[in-house]
This record gives sequence, C-alpha cells and structure tokens, in this order.
Amino acid sequence: MQRALLLLFTLSFFFLSHAQEDKISFSEALAIHLPKYNKHADKAYRDKNIARADELFDSLVNYGLKGAVLDNFKVTNLKKKKVYLNEFIKPVYLTTYASWIIPTEGEVPALNKLAEKYGEQVDFVILFWDNYETTKKLAKKYHSNIRILYVDELQNNSPYVVKMMKHSLGLPTSFLLNNNKKILDIRRKPSHPYGIEFEKSFALNYDSLSSAISLLLVNNSSRYLTAEKNVSP
Repeated sequence: MQRALLLLFTLSFFFLSHAQEDKISFSEALAIHLPKYNKHADKAYRDKNIARADELFDSLVNYGLKGAVLDNFKVTNLKKKKVYLNEFIKPVYLTTYASWIIPTEGEVPALNKLAEKYGEQVDFVILFWDNYETTKKLAKKYHSNIRILYVDELQNNSPYVVKMMKHSLGLPTSFLLNNNKKILDIRRKPSHPYGIEFEKSFALNYDSLSSAISLLLVNNSSRYLTAEKNVSP
C-alpha cells in the first residue's frame, strides 16, 4: 500500500512539474482569447464606453496573455540587419510605435532618463512600424541605450506574430518580458491632454515607466535569488 501511494505521489509530481513547464506562446494565447475580446471591445468603443474598453483590455492581459512567451520574431535594426527577439538576454521593455502617433510632451524624455539609468539591467527596445528612412529620423530622439528596430510592412516576411502585435492590441503598446521572454505584463502608455506643462507630462510618464521597469527588476532579482538558493550547498 505504501509503495502504491509512493508511486502515485511520484507520478503526480512528475506530471504536475511537466505541466508547469509547458509554455504557451503569445500567438497561441491571442488565437484563444482575442476573438472574444474583439467582440466585446468593439461594442464598447462603438458605445464610446472607454472605461469598459480599458477594463476589457486589462482582463485580456491579466487572464489571457500574462505568462505566455512572446514568439521569437525577427525585425530589422538601423544597420539593416535582422534581429531576433531572443538575442536580448536581459529583461526587455519593448514598445511598439509608429511615426503617425504623436508622443506626449514628457514621454520620450522620461523614457530616455530611465534608459540612461537602467540600461545595464534592462534591454530597452522601440519597434517602429515604419520604413527605414522614417525610423532613422525618429531614432535621433532616443537615448543610445534604447535599441531602435523597425518593420516595413511593404517588405515584411516575418512570422505572423509580428502583424498580430500591431493589429491586435493597437499602438503604442509596451511588453514587459523577463529573460526567457515570458510576458509579465502588457501596458498602454498613460494618457493625458496634449498641451499640459512639460513637468507634469514628464512626471506622469516617468512614474508609469518607473513602475514597469521596477516590475522587470524585481522579477529578475527574484529569479536570481531563487537560482542562487538552488545551487547553494
């Protein structure tokens, strides 16, 4: 009887461990949850119920997309070389953007300040949905610690997930990824009226971005401490 219980416990532990190791990709998670989200979000936007739309987005992220692993897609850098997501070895703060979106007054300065401060601990990445010439001009606004990448949709032969990142969640959208590209959170930038004082805009953006970077650093620190504990004699 004891041997049977021991065998049952061992098998249960084996299957539980492997189940926890199973990973779902971002594209798979989208395929499962996006249709239902779109149905309800479209109605909320038609009704001009922005609060409901925001609530639906948060629900999609929290219950459908967090924990998924962002697919190892490829895009292009400013040297016109292909770059794969998995080439980044640090936690990643990835924002999708486009030239037709006008940043708020303090948005880029706040991001530059944080990239200057935490560039050795976090990979800051901006992914533009633009051609090379436009992206190169926009890149001049950003700190050297921020990697500027782009996707020219007229020449895009990247995986399906690249298009899904743009067309499913809107722009700009920020992905917070740990070292293994697991999604810790997906966020939209803070909104405020255009034309407010620079100091207020900077403070709003800096606080929002700081909380995102803190999440990446805390998660990375926790993983490091766990690894250290596991190898301790």
